[in-house]
Amino acid sequence: MQRIADTHIHIWDFSKADYAWLKGNTSLLNRVYAIDEIETERQALGITAGILVQAANNFEDTDWMLQVATHTPWIAGIVGWLPLTDPDATLKALQHKYGKENYFKGVRHLIHDEQDPRWLLQPAVLQSLGILAEHDIPFDVVGILPAHIETALVVAEKIPGLRMVFDHLNQPPVATGEKFGRWGDLIKQAAQHSGFYMKISGLGLTTGKGAGWTAADIAPYIDFSLMHFGTERCFCGGDWPVALLADSYTNSWSRYLDVLTGRLNQEELDKVVYANASRFYSF
Repeated sequence: MQRIADTHIHIWDFSKADYAWLKGNTSLLNRVYAIDEIETERQALGITAGILVQAANNFEDTDWMLQVATHTPWIAGIVGWLPLTDPDATLKALQHKYGKENYFKGVRHLIHDEQDPRWLLQPAVLQSLGILAEHDIPFDVVGILPAHIETALVVAEKIPGLRMVFDHLNQPPVATGEKFGRWGDLIKQAAQHSGFYMKISGLGLTTGKGAGWTAADIAPYIDFSLMHFGTERCFCGGDWPVALLADSYTNSWSRYLDVLTGRLNQEELDKVVYANASRFYSF
């Protein structure tokens, strides 16, 4: 049976944490989202493991995800948040709490919401990222601009032991049809660093077509990622519920699988849809 890991699932509950980016949001995202909402689709798709990913820059969101993971058998771990601008607090949080949590598998900060795309290059943040590397905890880069890739490249030079993954392929230029422009040049550079991985996720929104996007729209950018990162450093995520802005959870996953199954043999497919994620997030 094919194993499939969804490495990018969000949940949020306004009674559990504060989600600043959802204040005033008028889309379908502005409500509580609970993990059991996708249970029927998950089973139909054959998804066997999941990673919950932070949706707020606070401990409360992380603690809520940990609580849900503990009571959801198929959830293998979470990507939480740490106060990276305060290295002492980051270290204490790991030593006294999160480092002891079996489900704490990675860290993310909403860098795309920060005004400065070079936010990660602050000395204090770099020190905290070094602490992550020392603890072998990977970092999710949620970039939306070429400048975010440039920043991550500097981080990789300064902290070569830090493993990083580009969420949503760092927003390739799908909507413009560019192949592959500045994004492509920078992704090629990133591929030269063995610590970088690519997360095939969130691409429906990137097309800008709403529910009308197809596997053909995203295939060139998945192909490009596979070409440069190989089948050893790519894995997948559904980006629920954010991806609902473009289409259903089932349709998003079906299109990713359509692209991948048409290009990879069974051994390669297992790596991209499960084994690489298991290795990256240690589950």
